Amino acid sequence: VLHVQEENTVFVMTNVILTLNQHQGRCPELPDDETECKVKNNCVPGYVSTHSNGIQTGECVPYNNSIKTCEVFAWCPVEDDYHVPKPAFLQEAENFTILVKNNIWYPKFNFSKRNILPTINSTYLKNCIYDSQTDPFCPIFRLGKIVEAAEQNFQEMAVEGGVMALQINWDCNLDRAASHCVPKYSFRRLDNKDSAHTVSPGYNFRFAKYYKDSNGTDSRTLVKAYGIRFDIIVFGKAGKFDVIPTMINIGSGLALFGV
Repeated sequence: VLHVQEENTVFVMTNVILTLNQHQGRCPELPDDETECKVKNNCVPGYVSTHSNGIQTGECVPYNNSIKTCEVFAWCPVEDDYHVPKPAFLQEAENFTILVKNNIWYPKFNFSKRNILPTINSTYLKNCIYDSQTDPFCPIFRLGKIVEAAEQNFQEMAVEGGVMALQINWDCNLDRAASHCVPKYSFRRLDNKDSAHTVSPGYNFRFAKYYKDSNGTDSRTLVKAYGIRFDIIVFGKAGKFDVIPTMINIGSGLALFGV
């Protein structure tokens, strides 16, 4: 499942929490230290905290057989995202592939090129998968290999998501033939994954699909999507020999040498 969020990035959903058939109404809030209650006086009408799913009505109602929570006016039932599915819901995303098209232009030298090189034909493009040893110029990347090349585990990363960089480096000496100016690909993980960053790890966002049910009531399905965002980062440099700055540098060098 691909989702374009901004330029030069693509998001691949690997895990999901679905809250089906929500409708606007009154329902118990998700239990936590702030929302659990014993009596009505524990709940404040109109109160909304940073993590509230809705506006408190002031009532204390049963969440289940053993817990009561403050009632809220919200999209009901509220989302329960305490437990992220493990293993990831879309494990097979590891085998998805993406085709990356990149065009560069060095205006100083009026030189342009793209990462689908002139030597690549349509037959090769339909069958190749990038490999740093055997197919270093194939612009089609298997997602699992990208993560593996950054020394990460795709299936672990797929549970709570993450951010990967696909870097394209153009380092071109334009005194040589244009065929020598080729892209070099590298990969790294951008988000932190270590014991010091355990709060809100990975990468996720929410979106909803709205519809009307058979009674004409506004309803929605809430999706909390976990996945891997791939950022395409392009950088490089180009150079060409020029006799004038060369002579200036030689002259400056001789003057300093004379002094």
